[in-house]
Amino acid sequence: MKQYLPPRRIAAIHDFSCVGRCALTVVIPTLSVMGYQTVPVPTALLSSHTGGFTGLHFRDLTEDMDLIADHFERLGLTFGAIYTGFLGSAEQISSVKRLIGHFGDRPDETGKPPLILIDPVMGDDGVLYSTYTTELADGIRELSTHAQVLTPNLTEACFLTGIPYRNTATLPEQETEAYVLSLLDALCTLCQGRIVITGISLCNGDVANAGRDTDGEVFWVRRPCQNTSYPGTGDIFASVLLGALLDGERFADACAKAADFVALLICESAKIDTPTRMGVALEPYLYQLLKDRKEK
Repeated sequence: MKQYLPPRRIAAIHDFSCVGRCALTVVIPTLSVMGYQTVPVPTALLSSHTGGFTGLHFRDLTEDMDLIADHFERLGLTFGAIYTGFLGSAEQISSVKRLIGHFGDRPDETGKPPLILIDPVMGDDGVLYSTYTTELADGIRELSTHAQVLTPNLTEACFLTGIPYRNTATLPEQETEAYVLSLLDALCTLCQGRIVITGISLCNGDVANAGRDTDGEVFWVRRPCQNTSYPGTGDIFASVLLGALLDGERFADACAKAADFVALLICESAKIDTPTRMGVALEPYLYQLLKDRKEK
């Protein structure tokens, strides 16, 4: 007889930006339609994200994070996954490590301990975000050693490894492949889990993700490059990837599924002239993830 269990919980350690689809405002609906309960641990409250908006309200929630985790502890919660994104200060590293220490080895109703996905939200286009300090960057690097799944973009892979950033769109594809493989090799000394580097521009105009599974298998996911770039797509990619992995999909297949969904959102959002700073028009297309789940 089939055993029916409640939806697995995912502790999502991200910021909450009220305007501009990113972080918790895309993580929660994405994982919800994939059948998972998202339990947010907000790192900061922003009236909007920082890309393309000015005069925004920002509240650092570092002091709240341990108090939230303490209440989870008293409630006896368990999680199917622990998923980190944007962190606002170096002090938050210890709070995340403490949460992983408390809940990282506790099995949930399925009998499995949580999958730990670290999305090291650090920068883009070869530059760290303005909120980053040396201490925070070092903390993210140390936090990445706890990851079972690590999802840096190309810029973040460079900062995590100390390998200089190169604009891969200007390189011959063979040179890009060798460069990315060197990054994967270096990341493997940092993280013993599954790794995917996202946002690799290719000289033919495509964009690629390159991954390495725990058995050493290296794979590439190539898609046509869209002309428009939206904030928050990395959060959606990591969320779909996590949901697919928890559903038991192979790592390479889960990465392809996440890439396909993000490509769809970018294409459809551009068709309706969605302002870049508002993020992709996620809402009309969430049913695709629900449909995929029902068809299994």
